[in-house]
Amino acid sequence: MKSSAKMLENIFRTLLTHIKPDMLAEMHAKKIVNKFLAEKYRTLLPIAFGKAAASMAEGFERASSEIEYSGICLTKYEHSKNSELKKFRVYEAAHPLPDQNGVAATSKIINCIKDADKDTLVALLISGGGSALLVAPAEVLSLEDKQAASDLLMKAGADIYELNTVRKHLSAIKGGRLAQLAHPAKVVSLILSDVIGDRLDTIASGSVYPDATTYNDAIEVIRKYDLHEKMPARVLELLYRGAEGLVPETPKQDMTLFNDVKNIIIGSSRMLIDSAKKIVEDSGMRADIFSYELVGEAADAGRILAQRAKQSSSNTCIISGGETTVNVKGRGLGGRNMELALSFAIEIKGSAGITLLSAGTDGTDGPTDAAGAIVDGNTVANASAAGIDAQAYLDNNDSYNFFKKTGGLLITGPTGTNLMDIQIIVVK
Repeated sequence: MKSSAKMLENIFRTLLTHIKPDMLAEMHAKKIVNKFLAEKYRTLLPIAFGKAAASMAEGFERASSEIEYSGICLTKYEHSKNSELKKFRVYEAAHPLPDQNGVAATSKIINCIKDADKDTLVALLISGGGSALLVAPAEVLSLEDKQAASDLLMKAGADIYELNTVRKHLSAIKGGRLAQLAHPAKVVSLILSDVIGDRLDTIASGSVYPDATTYNDAIEVIRKYDLHEKMPARVLELLYRGAEGLVPETPKQDMTLFNDVKNIIIGSSRMLIDSAKKIVEDSGMRADIFSYELVGEAADAGRILAQRAKQSSSNTCIISGGETTVNVKGRGLGGRNMELALSFAIEIKGSAGITLLSAGTDGTDGPTDAAGAIVDGNTVANASAAGIDAQAYLDNNDSYNFFKKTGGLLITGPTGTNLMDIQIIVVK
């Protein structure tokens, strides 16, 4: 496994240098600077939020060195430690479950946005993770209410669209409400996409994009996962009051305020996967893209990828990307990439020449310090020889502790980007 594993890790780390948020942000921020100068706005207000916020803000600073302004950067803990921002106030908060630091930083952002007028150009630098970091519970809710709702949905296996449908209707800022607060200022958003299909209404819960979902849709998500009995009472009360028309809906497509908002996607998972393909082909191997949109249960996806790998010819690299989910039924510790990798390892037990890397491009997989894991046909056999039952760990959603004991964890630390997950399989 060692040579193939090292090759896969090198491909992954090289890939992260090809899609750098600071470079992408700098390139597109030059257009914002030109607009600011040409149209003679009085104030430039840049706000960055998400896991890649610090990196994107660095690129923005380089592109706007000639302009005086004071910006805000809100990112996940440890995701700004290597940045040297001079014009942005930096705040860190929790992800995937929001915390009080996120509430406090978002309050500062709201106060700045509310003061914007028609002579202000608001530049938003948005990346994945923004849904949890940019947190402003609706007035009738507490932070604990939102934490509980998000946690219940994630553990039930709700996908990002379903999760954000509920989040948007529990928030004072998501689902287009940030654009509503900024009006009549002009808003330009540079967006690093971490969702399937690059849906602007879903990335960071569509804070400056019209919301097509409703309170009724949010209620249906809760019904789908049978969470009525577990959901906080105030959450249900708000959603049902909204469904009855007693609470204003999220801003919709026909509202003229969105005429003053421009959203630009500057990076995506598709770009990442295409770059991975080129890196592999430049190394002399054949590269096949299995999927740009890998979704569903992580364990199921692992088994599907394993079957594909076993049917592939030698000297082939199979690449996929997307965002799977985990319906947490056990009491263990893990993330969707490690769960996928463990399922894959069980399926290819004893198969020679197959190695998989599955990792989150942000450097974190679930509530752990690992980005993902690397496995091969010997992973499960070696674990069995040591008295470790791989299937039992998978059933307990305890993939992190399995790999901690057996080896295979991929640990990169925060990468400064967030373009969903990627799987790279080498068949030799």
